[in-house]
Amino acid sequence: MKNRGVACSALLSWMAFLVGILACGEKKPLEIGFMAGLTGRVADLGVPGRNAALLAVEQFNAGGGISGRPIHLIVRDDRQDAATAKQVVSELIDRKVEVIIGPMTSSMAVATVEQVNASSTLMVSPTVTTTALTKRDDNFVRVLDDTSAYARKSARYQIEALGHRKAVAIYDLSNKEYTESWFREFQTSYEALGGTLLQTGTFRSAPDTVFFEMVKDLLSVRPDMILIIASAVDAARICQQVRKIDTTVSIAMSEWASTERFIELAGNASEKVRMAQFLNRNDTSAAYQSFRRTYLERYGHAPGFAGVAAYDATQVVLEALARRQHGKTLKETIIAIGQFQGLQQRIPIDNFGDAQRATFLTEVRDGQYWTLE
Repeated sequence: MKNRGVACSALLSWMAFLVGILACGEKKPLEIGFMAGLTGRVADLGVPGRNAALLAVEQFNAGGGISGRPIHLIVRDDRQDAATAKQVVSELIDRKVEVIIGPMTSSMAVATVEQVNASSTLMVSPTVTTTALTKRDDNFVRVLDDTSAYARKSARYQIEALGHRKAVAIYDLSNKEYTESWFREFQTSYEALGGTLLQTGTFRSAPDTVFFEMVKDLLSVRPDMILIIASAVDAARICQQVRKIDTTVSIAMSEWASTERFIELAGNASEKVRMAQFLNRNDTSAAYQSFRRTYLERYGHAPGFAGVAAYDATQVVLEALARRQHGKTLKETIIAIGQFQGLQQRIPIDNFGDAQRATFLTEVRDGQYWTLE
């Protein structure tokens, strides 16, 4: 019995020694940040964005991470609130994260960009498109074109394809860094092509915002089309009010609203609504279909444009981290690489950290988004 006890003690000591050796061999995870509005009225962007980023990191770690070092994604909710977003960025900078993936809206990016500029942290946004951050030498990179690409394409389609030369517009001032940028680009292009902007209305997004009288006033000038620049929640409510008053006027909206949530909330009022966006929802490529299938199986809902953009942004970050040479910053590495393969197309990123992508006209038909051109 004594010998058996000695043997057991020796075995336990040996096992503890092996565990210690393995623990010493484990490499410390590399932390990167993710921030988005995960609650509230823009969660239809933030939640798919977070899910896609987590999926990209999980797949990357399964492939060995960076020389065996896994990536750990620190997820934070900016609540679509400037003060909260600043607190989140301060926390992530204090944790010495080298890169923050996000935010998902232009107002949050503009509110926090000076914080990252004053640090060594890089911000890589999936969906921020304001022209206020275009051609700036800062610590900000994005994987989408700015608003000019979408607004110009939409204006041209309305004039040349549909012959809609009289328009009214309504947009949300609570994300004015995006909406005013989008509106200015649309107005300039639309009027240059011979269109006339008859009237404009603005509002601030809130649960108690009432749209009926505002929409009624806009439609009283008998436009060919009404342009909506707002989130999916507000765009859906506006479309419903439009259709109560006029069943034939054409409705266009910015890509911000073109999530699955918009169709769900707007119902029949979403039919024949058109927008320009970077996502080709009818893409049959193996890469996109594989991602979409994996995402659906994991999370139970479609990734939409926010999920695709966040997956692409995360892949840009991971590739740059893996390929970075000693002494180079992450932004320098991204610029040096120059082009990244996204789920649907190549993503060129210039010296300012601005991206270029093809855009597509999309229409809602029978409760689904369909690519027109």
